[in-house]
Amino acid sequence: MSNSIVANRYAAALFQVAKENDQVALIGEQMSVVKEVLQQTPELLFFLKLPKVDMSKKKELVKQAFSTASPFIVNTLLLMMENHREDHLLEMAEEYIALANNERGIAEATVTSVRPLNEEEKSSLSAVLAEKVGKQTLKIENVVDPKLLGGLKVRIGNRIIDGSLRGKLDRLKQLIS
Repeated sequence: MSNSIVANRYAAALFQVAKENDQVALIGEQMSVVKEVLQQTPELLFFLKLPKVDMSKKKELVKQAFSTASPFIVNTLLLMMENHREDHLLEMAEEYIALANNERGIAEATVTSVRPLNEEEKSSLSAVLAEKVGKQTLKIENVVDPKLLGGLKVRIGNRIIDGSLRGKLDRLKQLIS
């Protein structure tokens, strides 16, 4: 989650508009795409920050890049650019997603395992852990790390549940030392 006051304000404003138009989930899904695009194309953010490039060219690029997105999203991005807040675009997307997920009772979790989890394992893990953190469901991102040796390591927000064999061995090593 973002620590930027600027990003929080824009995300909150977009969230309010989405809520008023009953589009929280739709805009949340689209903001996930915006976040992914911004993360995977750092050249885009670099271009948007260039002071010598005309604002109309920057706006046109954003309109083309996110042409299938909701007008609320595009307008928010354009407004942020007009106010020279390009540095906060990614944080704003992350903050909106967090607000939308919270509204819908969803938490994001990163599950690290030795092998990729199948959909059945993800859904059963989601059901068990969601209840423990007081959410309806978890969106699970699976990361594979053979160094764990076995078990799982789960991160939900600031919580880390380390049930990996590597974690157990490390804790045992600390007890012995």
